[in-house]
Amino acid sequence: MAMSDVQRRADWHIAVGGDPPLDYYLIFARVGDRERGIQPSGILVEEFVLREDHTAAGIDSVAWTPVSGTWCSRPALSRGIRADAELRDRVVPVSRRDAANAYRLLGGGELPGETPIRAYFRDRQPLPASAPLDLGPDHAPTGTRRYRILFAKDLDQAGLANLRSLWRLEPADDPADRARVIGRTKAVIAGHPIVLELRRIGPGIAWCLDITAHLDHGPAGALATLLHQHRQTMREQGLIPVTIERFA
Repeated sequence: MAMSDVQRRADWHIAVGGDPPLDYYLIFARVGDRERGIQPSGILVEEFVLREDHTAAGIDSVAWTPVSGTWCSRPALSRGIRADAELRDRVVPVSRRDAANAYRLLGGGELPGETPIRAYFRDRQPLPASAPLDLGPDHAPTGTRRYRILFAKDLDQAGLANLRSLWRLEPADDPADRARVIGRTKAVIAGHPIVLELRRIGPGIAWCLDITAHLDHGPAGALATLLHQHRQTMREQGLIPVTIERFA
């Protein structure tokens, strides 16, 4: 196990106990099959592999189909759902419970636990490494971390309303920013003050969540938990996480 894996799981154990949950997706043969009540053609399970600063180093993935009846490492599929718009439109982020129901209906029986699923991870889809990006001439105060979680797919109106309500997002102060910055909020989570900004990247192209955390007196592992939970909240609205970058 790589040091980044050890660090990620140690942080999660400190914060909530246990390993971070995996991400589940249903793959359909055609766009709109789920709405028509047609069963998926397969299940994809992923895990983001993080560096010690919580940026994304890669994605481990494994897929199962009723045709093969086996779990196979699928880095190309993970890459494809983020790069191929047609394939992406056939992919639906779901909870483990929904994945387990689909697995049972497709004849797989009981969905394996997450530890056995992790044992099938083989070929990792790497994500590029880079030094923290510089947003401009203003330097962040000591102890401040700025992260951007990038997502593919588009938010529908219901998903956008859910996020605005859940995070109590306020409009951007500057009218010039309002086309891109959909909302902003402040909070204190596990002792760390944070600023959260939801941004649109081009109409229907992508979305991102910018999180600025001022590391104060809270537990260090809380940052890993914060990033994971906010990424999951975006997944619950139908978006597919692409990467996690650090700006400062």
